Amino acid sequence: MKGGLFTVKPSLIYRPLTALPFRHCASYQESDPCQPLRPYIRCFWGGETHPSEPPSPPGIVIPDTCVDIIYQIDNTDSTVTAQFHGVNDRSYYTPGSEGAGHETWVFAIRFYAWSAYLFSEDSLAGTVNGSCDVGERFRWLDKELLHRLLAPGTLADKIRFTEQLLLKKLETARANRTVDSVINHILSHCGTWEVSRLAKESFLSPRQMERLFHEYIGITPKKLSNLVRYQFLWNDIVGQGRFDILNAVSRYGYTDSAHLMREFKRYHSMNIHTARQLAFGQADVGNIQDISGEIL
Repeated sequence: MKGGLFTVKPSLIYRPLTALPFRHCASYQESDPCQPLRPYIRCFWGGETHPSEPPSPPGIVIPDTCVDIIYQIDNTDSTVTAQFHGVNDRSYYTPGSEGAGHETWVFAIRFYAWSAYLFSEDSLAGTVNGSCDVGERFRWLDKELLHRLLAPGTLADKIRFTEQLLLKKLETARANRTVDSVINHILSHCGTWEVSRLAKESFLSPRQMERLFHEYIGITPKKLSNLVRYQFLWNDIVGQGRFDILNAVSRYGYTDSAHLMREFKRYHSMNIHTARQLAFGQADVGNIQDISGEIL
């Protein structure tokens, strides 16, 4: 596949963020992929926990328009779990660890939701808000990765080997140019275009477009567009020293400030002020969880 997938590189115009975009510690580190993989992979991530470490607090996962392959290794019990997590259209809380005294580590690949199909052996239909064994859709990768991930080595070593596998897979991957064209329009216009306009610009009927998205991404074009808009908004909220809500209303096509705040809370499960506090380490997920009662 020559010349890359995207006319517009997602990594240049769109960088989705987690609820804790500045988090960096021994148990969670992000690493950008090599340049040829950046249109397809948001990041690699992983980390280690040791027996002496205290229990970890609850966490929150927000819709980031990405999908993850996550390997969890328990060196104490000598067990391995590998899960594929589909794209989410809602946030949810994760339980903290119990501090059971185990030595564990995590290695994960975070794909953009619209590029994972290039590496998959099966349709991504039915994966929204769900998870499954990695082998169900990425058997080839699981077969190659598992024994190498168990071998001694740093996170950087594991990333380099994984990149080689993914780059080789890209050489024979079959891209769907129509899906990619729609994605380009969604990203280039910050998720603000209506489905009818997306379909028209891509020479599709809305029904055809929805069927393609169901097969290749697992989520409808409308939902993905709304999530992309929300992520552009979230970037502004944490990236601007003084967030201008009226400017955001105009830029992203919300009806008014109330509409923007309602849509943000719908996806983030908390208001903008609290979300920003949490992002900058000025609030605790567990306390927010207890106060809000908004566990999804």
